[in-house]
Amino acid sequence: MGLTAADHARHIAIDIGVFGMGQALARLLDAPFLCQTYSRLVIDCNRDPVTDDAMPLLSDGTAIAGNATLDEAAKEARIAAIHRPYHQAIADLLDQRRANEQDTILLSLHSFTPVLAGVTRPWEVGILHWRGRIDYAQALLAVLHDEATLTVGDNAPYAMDATDFTVPFHAFPRSIPYAEIEVRQDLIGDTEGQMRWADRLASAALRALV
Repeated sequence: MGLTAADHARHIAIDIGVFGMGQALARLLDAPFLCQTYSRLVIDCNRDPVTDDAMPLLSDGTAIAGNATLDEAAKEARIAAIHRPYHQAIADLLDQRRANEQDTILLSLHSFTPVLAGVTRPWEVGILHWRGRIDYAQALLAVLHDEATLTVGDNAPYAMDATDFTVPFHAFPRSIPYAEIEVRQDLIGDTEGQMRWADRLASAALRALV
């Protein structure tokens, strides 16, 4: 991608901490966990693949040289090899659960950098929602707001909108409850933090069911 090793470890390349936290959370909830193993700079699987930001030329001020000369054939190759199979796997899982009459909540996990464009972000965790079955996201927000030590973002630091792909593409048409969860990266940058936040989110997720 034309980047340094340091850039590959930055938030521009990956959602820092989510893989370990997600694995632990899935174990605690006895839930399946699907994750993307490619950097979002190759193709962002939470973006519509036909949009410019799916294979960005610039991310938080860093030029992505590996995307600068992509033609349509190269873009389609990434979509076919990475984006489409990932979302097909999610769709297959959700449809199989519905066929088995299993109740399902879609949790989309992400993390966010503590400082972006020089602006400090005070939230430890944010819950994103937009359309469709927002009832579970609202219940999860209420549970997290009850924790006096937390600063919780309601559609912050990001607001879910038409730029998102996973939840709108899978949860909206199936009318299933969902929540997109963002955790600040300095809190889950190591195994201890990932386990701590998996525990916290598992407890909150279960309480939000009541």
